[in-house]
Amino acid sequence: MHAVHHHFMQIALLLAMRNLGQTWPNPAVGALVVKNGQIVGQGCTQPGGRPHAETLALAQAGERAKRATLYVTLEPCSHQGETPPCTDAIIKAKIAQVIVACNDPNPRVNGEGIARLRSAGIEVIENVCHGQAREINRGFISVMERKRPYIALKMATSLDGKMTGGKDRWITGERARAYGHMLRSYYDAIATGIGTVLMDDPLLTCRLPGLEDRSPIRIVFDREKRLPKHSKLIQTSQEIPLWQMDAALDKALVQLAEKGITRLLVEAGQGLSTAFLQSKMVDRIYWFRAPTVIGEQGMPAFSSAFSPFIRIDQKYLQPDTLDILECSPAL
Repeated sequence: MHAVHHHFMQIALLLAMRNLGQTWPNPAVGALVVKNGQIVGQGCTQPGGRPHAETLALAQAGERAKRATLYVTLEPCSHQGETPPCTDAIIKAKIAQVIVACNDPNPRVNGEGIARLRSAGIEVIENVCHGQAREINRGFISVMERKRPYIALKMATSLDGKMTGGKDRWITGERARAYGHMLRSYYDAIATGIGTVLMDDPLLTCRLPGLEDRSPIRIVFDREKRLPKHSKLIQTSQEIPLWQMDAALDKALVQLAEKGITRLLVEAGQGLSTAFLQSKMVDRIYWFRAPTVIGEQGMPAFSSAFSPFIRIDQKYLQPDTLDILECSPAL
């Protein structure tokens, strides 16, 4: 049965990924109702965090949910929020077995959902594909356990670690830039510094065909409130939200978590990138490198050294290379 559970949980995890970056402040969850080896219901958390994945999967299954198995990537909620607890819906549907990938770290749940299901006579199997489930919801877990978003830093440099601005800002090629836009679609918010805005006037949107509606919240760290009214960010703020942060970095991150942001992608220049690294709050680095050498006329990506990260993956986006680096120990 382990192989069967793994198979269906993999499908549930793919469903959870479908709206990643859109479900904040809630986690991104996937759910499947399986009966006699057939999927009879499926769902994923919808943009804005509701409806929940379990509710949608059970509704699609209808009467077929009776005595079926529910696969869910995160422990079902057991508390009354804006909607009734998912555990109540599972019990009412007469589900026989629930397979859970990982526990919900929310103090209002954290084992209570599983306990409630078991007390209702439902068999619960835990920790199926546990690591993958935590990876998908590292943002939500970070807010619950560390009171700050999960933070990824994206940077593009030459082989000698230099970055430029203005006319020479496109260091990497088309494939690398497309990958960067895809990353934006998976994050709740994208942050940059006022220096980058003044130099490059970026949009910070996702402009991949079919994903234009998945642009993240745009955040500018601007303690002196210098954001120009004619900037592209201001001009498009009615269509895509724009937030300005004037607090110190550590306080700003707490404020973002309180606003519901769980996953933050940082695309910034030397100053803000260095500040994030020095804060030791960067969890992942996406480092795009072009096969060029800029030399002394280029600006270093960072103004000081930072603690080493572990490379967990490398991708070739010809002609560029992407190294994915992880802080150790990871969350």
